[in-house]
Amino acid sequence: MTTKRLTLNREKRTAIANVFQSHFERDERPVMKKNYKANATYNTMRQHMKIFVEKLVRHQQPQEDVDTIRTMTNKYGDSGGQLYEDNCFVFKHHYTVVDDEGNEKNDYDTCHVKFGLSHKFGNAYYRDDMKAKNLDPDYYYRWGKGQDRRNPKYYENENATEKFLGMRTSSNDDKSIITPKAEWDSDFQLWVIGTSYCHTRQFKVDEDTFNVLKQFNDAREQVILCHEKIFDYVENKMKKLRLGLKSYRYFDQAKSLADKLGIALNESVLNESSSLALSVYSPENLASLLEDKVEMTREEKIAMFRNQQQVSVN
Repeated sequence: MTTKRLTLNREKRTAIANVFQSHFERDERPVMKKNYKANATYNTMRQHMKIFVEKLVRHQQPQEDVDTIRTMTNKYGDSGGQLYEDNCFVFKHHYTVVDDEGNEKNDYDTCHVKFGLSHKFGNAYYRDDMKAKNLDPDYYYRWGKGQDRRNPKYYENENATEKFLGMRTSSNDDKSIITPKAEWDSDFQLWVIGTSYCHTRQFKVDEDTFNVLKQFNDAREQVILCHEKIFDYVENKMKKLRLGLKSYRYFDQAKSLADKLGIALNESVLNESSSLALSVYSPENLASLLEDKVEMTREEKIAMFRNQQQVSVN
């Protein structure tokens, strides 16, 4: 008796592609390890930087001055002075340069240190959390970067990820849910003398201090860079895979490819009536459900990576 070969269509090819993408994004991939390392490094530096920045700000704007202005504003209103509680700060380093003719010239650099959550950084930092909710944190690289005309899906995913992060809110939102943005805003804020505009209140620092502040910004940018590298790595493979899947007419052809790559692929992922069709497509996820195990969160993965680093050092 001849077994009828299972024919592929667009939906089935998409389900199969999801299986392969999950494999390419496994935690043990070097590109994923670098991502967790970048997150762990940023988290560590952030804790130190909160103490560091508070000392810098309070050195130039002592708490007693802040208290004085608060007393004045309580008594005289807006004419008593300006205070603003903020989590972004601009630091300024003055230096002297010598031109080709030996003339000295004064110049300066600024470093904008932010403790709040920006959209691009949020997409990188919360990538795993977003994907677990079927959101696309990679949308910028997929439909935005280097494109003159953006796909409508770009704006759909921009809105969805902004809502997840808490940058797009409405009166209908569940107020009991603390969004990442609200969590980050409450994590670190300082009362400063001045307006709500960071650039209007610049704190002067020396070269060594300035370099420390830049290192913190570099750690933040590294998180974003690792996110982009994950997308580039996976998308490079997925482009080749999609071309291959287009040429495949039958499921057994895709199964043969999966077997050669050591990827578990079975016909259950093609069951469109199953609500698990797009989520349970790897042996790791399936085992997690069968054994009542819970998938590690981003924080747990970062903590695990940090512990592995400490063990290797010791």
